[in-house]
Amino acid sequence: MRRSPVTTATLPAPADAPTDPPRPAVGTRPAAWVRPALLVLLAGTALLYLWGLGASGNANSFYAAAAQAGTMSWKAMFFGSLDPSNFITVDKPPAAMWVMALSGRIFGFSSWSMLAPQALEGVAAVALLYATVRRWSGPVAGLLAGAALALTPVAALMFRFNNPDALLVLLLVAGAYGVVRATERAGTRWLLFAGACVGFGFLTKMLQAFLVLPAFALVYLVAAPTGLGRRLLQLLAAGAAMVVSAGWWVATVELWPASARPYIGGSTTNSVLELALGYNGLGRIFGGEGRRPGGGMRGDFAGAMPGGAIPAGGAMPGGGAMPGGGFGGGTGITRLFGPSFGTEISWLLPAALIALVAGLWLTRRAPRTDRTRAALLLWGGWLLVTGLVFSYMQGIIHPYYGVALAPAITALVAIGGRELWRRRENVLCRATLAAMVVVTAAWSFLLLGRTPTWYPWLRYAVVLVAVVAAIGLIAGARLNRRIAVGCAVVAVLAGITAPAAYALETVATPHRGAIPAAGPAGRAGFGGLVSGVDGRGRDMPGRPGGAPGNAPAGRGQRMAGGPGNAPGGPGNAPDGPGNAPGGPGNAPDGPGNTAGPGGPAGLGGPGGDRAADPAMISLLKATTNRWAAATVGSQSAATLQLSSGRAVMSIGGFSGGDPAPTLAQFQRYVADGSVRYFVAAGGMGGRAGGGGGITSWVQSHFTATTVGGQTVYDLTEPASSN
Repeated sequence: MRRSPVTTATLPAPADAPTDPPRPAVGTRPAAWVRPALLVLLAGTALLYLWGLGASGNANSFYAAAAQAGTMSWKAMFFGSLDPSNFITVDKPPAAMWVMALSGRIFGFSSWSMLAPQALEGVAAVALLYATVRRWSGPVAGLLAGAALALTPVAALMFRFNNPDALLVLLLVAGAYGVVRATERAGTRWLLFAGACVGFGFLTKMLQAFLVLPAFALVYLVAAPTGLGRRLLQLLAAGAAMVVSAGWWVATVELWPASARPYIGGSTTNSVLELALGYNGLGRIFGGEGRRPGGGMRGDFAGAMPGGAIPAGGAMPGGGAMPGGGFGGGTGITRLFGPSFGTEISWLLPAALIALVAGLWLTRRAPRTDRTRAALLLWGGWLLVTGLVFSYMQGIIHPYYGVALAPAITALVAIGGRELWRRRENVLCRATLAAMVVVTAAWSFLLLGRTPTWYPWLRYAVVLVAVVAAIGLIAGARLNRRIAVGCAVVAVLAGITAPAAYALETVATPHRGAIPAAGPAGRAGFGGLVSGVDGRGRDMPGRPGGAPGNAPAGRGQRMAGGPGNAPGGPGNAPDGPGNAPGGPGNAPDGPGNTAGPGGPAGLGGPGGDRAADPAMISLLKATTNRWAAATVGSQSAATLQLSSGRAVMSIGGFSGGDPAPTLAQFQRYVADGSVRYFVAAGGMGGRAGGGGGITSWVQSHFTATTVGGQTVYDLTEPASSN
């Protein structure tokens, strides 16, 4: 009797069979559509990140001043000094400043030359994520992961901003690519490359770069096709590469005579190691480094509070809370979904967690070297370790830190979704895939509800499309391939529409200041503080119930109670030239921007930086001293320096609390003519008694004058009574 043919597709796979499908050999030509699709993705990402880039001006003036200083002094560039005369560094290592300063040296320093490298780093991160996911999960998953990363709101924010996070993400994705290549053939060189990427990540944002190390090591230990002993030795070699790539700069700075280099901003002992382990290390996790010497707040946003420091317990004006002195909401497992982080990064987070669990279950019986499981361990370990640390950090944390989670979240969604799609003949896999779609839509509905007046119809449309896609995936995926593919496309659209809309709104909104936030201009985070500016360069309004100074009617206002910001004072007069309704808003030369006797409340701050008054700029430009001026706090110093192009000494570093200089040191600078003017500061770090008594000494020995609404002391002309 003739036997009917049986194809392998009808036979169940053995329980211990690999779950990976056959893969083309390295160097095999990809399908004809892959390369054009990748070019479209990268071109679209470049357009998204580069369009209107200069609208944000100096963005974060703190880092902009360091980039500017690096274009004027190679020494300042090497150390990451805030000023070209090398008094003090920023409170981060300098790798991100190196990139911006080199761009400024080539093209001339400007907003565009400073921010364009950040945008290109974003394009490179998307390309590397695509390449990493594609190697083990195919081009469709790679393209989906890359597109989802590009359209993540916090990514669209940070790849157009001058904080160090853009370079950090690029380096970590590059490290993941190195781990993937090394794991394929147990290659030592690629593992060394991964270690070097993490090391340079340390030179970008210190210990945050190390959060991916458990995932990198776990993947190689589990899946590399070689013996355990060799795997361990290779990991040790990668660790050595990491130490060398980070340690050369640390060793150089530590061995450099302290008298011949700038003070290490953010440290209490003028030490990079103390900065890494303290303020940028354990202090972030346990909250033990909350205040600097001299009473200044130690953090990325100190001095913005009335009086220059956050009250005990992190209480915000108006009743908002900043647990642990941070701005990311209360600690706990729900922090990433809360008011601060939620709309920045959590859109696809529930789907990523479902994909991780489902993928690990589906590959539970796979061989040790199974690549799909290895990919899930890589990105899942990245997400869980970094996410848990962010969730339970007691110290300073900001919502934009969430960009470090974006590659892991988007990769997990793409890889897990692809594995469930491959097994769509199984009803449970189809149901799980549909659940990812529905959960994502439901969470998008809730997140969009946090800005109820911003395109209110969008959240209903997202849910409707998701329900249709889910029904199609469950009922139609098994019947017809075209229907199944159509349902999959609709499902992707349902999942990515809401974050894409937020990302586009983020791109359309200029952002300035210390704490940028993604999303619509009316969104307030971390207790009502808003970091962006509206399309006319003004501070964005906050939501009702936000901190004082951020109420909907308070465009252009600073927080109530600060120097020069008392209700009705010159900094907040509703009818002043700088704040007239419908006017230019906060024009740098309008009295609506002056802080009155307390100093320049318009310089820096939560709503963004301001240019200095033209009279002040002229005064500083006429100097030939080593430092044209000195002022307490880096935000005010940075604004004066960026506006004038002259070095400005930042007394006490970011918030005025660093022990540099001492009063005796400052007196020597004044005596030898190194500093010409002292500018009384308000706003960021502008407490009248800041700077270790320097302000009081200046006030008692020199005569105050007013220049452009700011109090200035000429340090070459002592008061006659003294």
